[in-house]
Amino acid sequence: MACFRLWWSWQDQNVPMKIMYADVTDPRVQAFLQAHLDDIAPTAPEESRHALSFAELAETSVRLWAVRDGDEVVGTGALAALEPGHEELKSMRTDQARRGQGIARELLEYLVDNAKSRGITRISLETGSMDFFAPARALYASAGFAPCAPFGSYVEDPNSTFMTRVL
Repeated sequence: MACFRLWWSWQDQNVPMKIMYADVTDPRVQAFLQAHLDDIAPTAPEESRHALSFAELAETSVRLWAVRDGDEVVGTGALAALEPGHEELKSMRTDQARRGQGIARELLEYLVDNAKSRGITRISLETGSMDFFAPARALYASAGFAPCAPFGSYVEDPNSTFMTRVL
């Protein structure tokens, strides 16, 4: 299992955190991902929620990473193949108690770098259009993602915002 160490300044200390491939069968990863599903459940009707199931996250076309602080999962993100050279960002979440510490930004940069290293030329994403998702949209825009039309199997949906970035 590949493991990469990142450092954040947290509470005036250098605290090591690791980004590593995640095992979707790990109960800690499943609990974290279930919390993601629970967080987004009240934001839109079921047909407008596009988070991947555990089974979909375990598919070979999906790469899932977790940010860990010791044994605690504090963030997740995935890249799912859409077509040659084009992947979709999925399952981005930071633990509610850890938001604002730069975890999502570091993970997003890591995922973009990983995609580039594998020859991926575009990453796209779907996120909610509601206020709940405003911080996520701001993060993606600050990382170079721009609004785009629906991609893959998505269709226009007032509950969705579509963004893409050429690498």
